[in-house]
Parts: sequence; structure tokens; C-alpha cells
Amino acid sequence: MKVTGRRVKRKRMSEINVVPYIDVMLVLLIIFMVTAPLLSEGIEVNLPESGAKTLEETEEEPLVVSVNREGDYFINLGEQADKPLQAETLVQRVNAILRQRNDKTVYVKGDRDANYGQVVTMMATLQEAGVRDLGLVTRSPDDAEN
Repeated sequence: MKVTGRRVKRKRMSEINVVPYIDVMLVLLIIFMVTAPLLSEGIEVNLPESGAKTLEETEEEPLVVSVNREGDYFINLGEQADKPLQAETLVQRVNAILRQRNDKTVYVKGDRDANYGQVVTMMATLQEAGVRDLGLVTRSPDDAEN
């Protein structure tokens, strides 16, 4: 058989092979579907229902963490309850108090003129510190004081 010196001209392919792109897209879709529910964290809060009853008194004084309108943090237990605390100090003191208590609930008391973000930041800080039971302190509309 004799081989000739002719070249066979191939026609250039002008189409893009999209199969690898589809594979990558499906893999990314699966990854996002698995990780999306893990990213939606929230702060669990026991909100009072309308007409909520007052909490029964217990032997232990409840642990109340407060934020004022300036965004300063306070804790009701300890020697310096009227001194503002930094977030790190707040976490350390709450952890120390909860280690010694039976009731692990922390009540959050925010000034009504405080920035919503400041209260949420404090709640998130407490949650990162390991607090699992958070309650919000409210005042009934029948109270005369403002």
C-alpha cells in the first residue's frame, strides 16, 4: 500500500464541550445544598406569650445580663453590678457563675432605646460562650413606671 503525501484537512470544531462544566455545576449544587442548612444559625430565645405570667421566685437570684442605650454590658450578680463590662469579661463572668449554679438560664434585659444590633450582638456573644437557655426580660403594659 502506498502512502501519499496528502494531508487530510479537518474542519475546525466551533462548538464548546459543556459536559465538564455541567459536572462541575452539579457538584457545586450538591455542596451548596448540603452546607446551606448548616449556615442558617440563629439565637434560640424563649419569647413570652401575651399575658405571660411572672416567673416564680427561686432560691437563686436569676442571672440577668443587661445592655443600656449606649451599648454597655452589665451583669446583675457580683461586686460591681453597676460597672460596665467588656464582651470578653462578660463571657468569663457568665461562665464562672453558670458553673456554680443549678439554673443555667440567662435573662437578657435590653433598654428599649438601645440599638437592636447591640442586644443581638450580646445574645450572640453569650451563645458563643456556651449559654443555651436565653430569656428576654420584658415589662407588662400595666406597669406604671416607664
